[in-house]
Amino acid sequence: MKRIDLPIVIDRRLLRWMYFLFGIFALLGVALFIFQVLHGDNYIRLATDNRLRIIRRAAQRGTIYDANGIPLAVSIRTFSIQGYPLAMQSDETIARVSFFLRKHGIMRSPEELNEILRGGYTVPYRSVTLVNNLTLAQMSSIVADPDFPQELVPVSQWRRVYPAGSVAAHVVGYTGSINKDELKKYGGEGYQGGDEIGKAGVEIKFEEILRGQPGGEAIEVDARGRLVRKLDRKKPVPGEDIELTIDLMAQQKAASLLEGKRGAIVVMDVSNGDVAVLYSSPSYDPNPLSWGLRDFEWKALTEDSTYPMMNRAIGGLYAPASTFKIVAAVAGLSEGVISPNTTFYCPGYLEVGNRTFRCVRRHGTENIVGALRDSCNVFFFQVGLKLGIDTLSKWAYRLGFGRITGISLPGESAGNLAGRKWKKAVWGESWYLGDTANYVIGQGFVQATPMQIARAYAAVANGGFLPMPRLSKGEPILGERIPVNEKVLSVVRQGLEQVVKSGTGRAAGAYGVKVAGKTGTAQTSRYKNDALFVGYAPADSPKYVAVVLLEEGESGGKRVAPLAGEMLAFLLKEKGE
Repeated sequence: MKRIDLPIVIDRRLLRWMYFLFGIFALLGVALFIFQVLHGDNYIRLATDNRLRIIRRAAQRGTIYDANGIPLAVSIRTFSIQGYPLAMQSDETIARVSFFLRKHGIMRSPEELNEILRGGYTVPYRSVTLVNNLTLAQMSSIVADPDFPQELVPVSQWRRVYPAGSVAAHVVGYTGSINKDELKKYGGEGYQGGDEIGKAGVEIKFEEILRGQPGGEAIEVDARGRLVRKLDRKKPVPGEDIELTIDLMAQQKAASLLEGKRGAIVVMDVSNGDVAVLYSSPSYDPNPLSWGLRDFEWKALTEDSTYPMMNRAIGGLYAPASTFKIVAAVAGLSEGVISPNTTFYCPGYLEVGNRTFRCVRRHGTENIVGALRDSCNVFFFQVGLKLGIDTLSKWAYRLGFGRITGISLPGESAGNLAGRKWKKAVWGESWYLGDTANYVIGQGFVQATPMQIARAYAAVANGGFLPMPRLSKGEPILGERIPVNEKVLSVVRQGLEQVVKSGTGRAAGAYGVKVAGKTGTAQTSRYKNDALFVGYAPADSPKYVAVVLLEEGESGGKRVAPLAGEMLAFLLKEKGE
């Protein structure tokens, strides 16, 4: 067969673009050849002669804002002193620099300087940060000193400040100087000794977004360390800002409600999971941590018996007590074990095997709505025993217990769902009916975080959508649909409305908004019981769900329900809803 050659037609505009791109690549090739081949030997010579200096310029970290645009974390300009390892190899030089710094009130022993230089060393001509967080006045005094060592160089830098202080500490977190372990872990991502890195909260969770990209300046100096010429410069790239879902005004309200107490408050939008309040008490001030604590100060903070650095809202494990009864209510109605008309008689106790399990009082005949209203243990003992631990734990998992919620904060606990396999593995024992009786009223082996409880009640309030808590407005709205009938949830919501209308949580409804919810009083190994209340409002068109937990609060109805009602009323009125 004879081959037919087809003519190739190239558009003139396309041809011009091809020539243009070829020219760009040719220029880049020439530039690389000049810098790496022709000038490469010159840079190596300068480094060998100790005349090349590369000064690192930190990027301004992105600002963290609350939901209303109020800054929660900002960066301010400070100064540091850097040194060059190759120029500070002798003990005499180290001692001279140490003496100079001490003269200006900066305590850096020769041993400390050696350790800093070794820890931050990468290449001979790259500077290492020796002193951080100097003010303009301090730096001016130091630089004006005629004895200022030629081996040192003053550099401006950015330092983190937290205007909200302890009010948002467990959410925002703090930054600090990168340590040896972090350098080993993240060194390949462009970090160096002296860099700032997120240590907790949003600061560490969104480190990649907030940090930006550092720049630098390559200079040639003479034998006395004086600038001869600038060789190259790369501008730092600032980090990105983040807008949180947290409402600072509501956060301050939560702080005032928990002042002097140990506990947590969580408030979340029931429809999309936006976290408006996440407060853990006691709290801590992140500002000293960001600027640097002395060893004894750090020890005092971390060994404080009240655990101020612990985020109780997502990391504290508590018996959910009677707030857990919605699991049995949803499971019992969904599995057909009970109906809205099913009743049990409560004489004030129930015999299970050879043990007696007690109720708060003798309630008489109760249906599901009345049992939620009065927090009748006997009713739920009966439901739990009919369901069995396997079905109970299945529905507890569906409602978000026993697994992390996925909130964008470090330190979240998955809680403890317990069950047959867990008890066998941990205790080496079988599961008994008495274990189920304890389990169904949120006692015994089951443990949960306040955030998990909030999430479960959000699903009941919104019709079966279990939202993932959202902390940044840049995150997608995520969650999962629970396989539960709306008629089931409607019955449970009736019971929760009755709790506040005429039951154990009446104190939550005294603030001008219609609240539905559940009280809980959890037995602990301590002298006093923990107390909880979880509720949502407005009850007939839910917007927010709130969980308030008080360690050793004694009574969920008397001490905690009023705090939750006041918190919900504050948010709804602030938003004009």
